[in-house]
Order: sequence, then structure tokens, then C-alpha cells
Amino acid sequence: MNDFYVVSFNSTHHAIRTEKLLESEGLKIMTLPTPREIAASCGLSIKFDYDDFDRINVIMTDNSLERRGIFHIVKNEDGSREAIKIED
Repeated sequence: MNDFYVVSFNSTHHAIRTEKLLESEGLKIMTLPTPREIAASCGLSIKFDYDDFDRINVIMTDNSLERRGIFHIVKNEDGSREAIKIED
């Protein structure tokens, strides 16, 4: 997979709380180390399918879940990766 989407957080507590809620909603997610292209206080991020973007955004907003941002991680032709912030 050349690109993917992640939610990053300012704390591990926020990442774990969000993970539990999204899983309870039946979303297919994966918790992983925050990609190095994202400077973040927390070492955990949640990877998700873009098809679930709107649903995840609504769930997080409705439950006042804090996040650092939502990022699109893109693999460039030279093999490097770039993080593009698509939502605060």
C-alpha cells in the first residue's frame, strides 16, 4: 500500500479512548506507531480506510475526542513519505 490515512493524538490516553470507541462502532482500524513524518507528542496513531473518514470524524466530534489531526500519508516516487494534514 503506497498511501494510507491516520488520526494522530496529543496523548496516549486520547488514542486509546478513541480506539476503543471506534472499535465498539464496528470500524476496521489499526493502532500503530505514529509515522515519523508527523511530529506528535503521542507515539500512537490510528490507521483507517478513507471510506470511513466522514464516519470517524462525526464519531470523534460527537464524543468530544481530542486529536492532533488527520493525515494522508503518501509514498513519493523516490520512496520517501509525506504527511499531508487534511483535518485538524
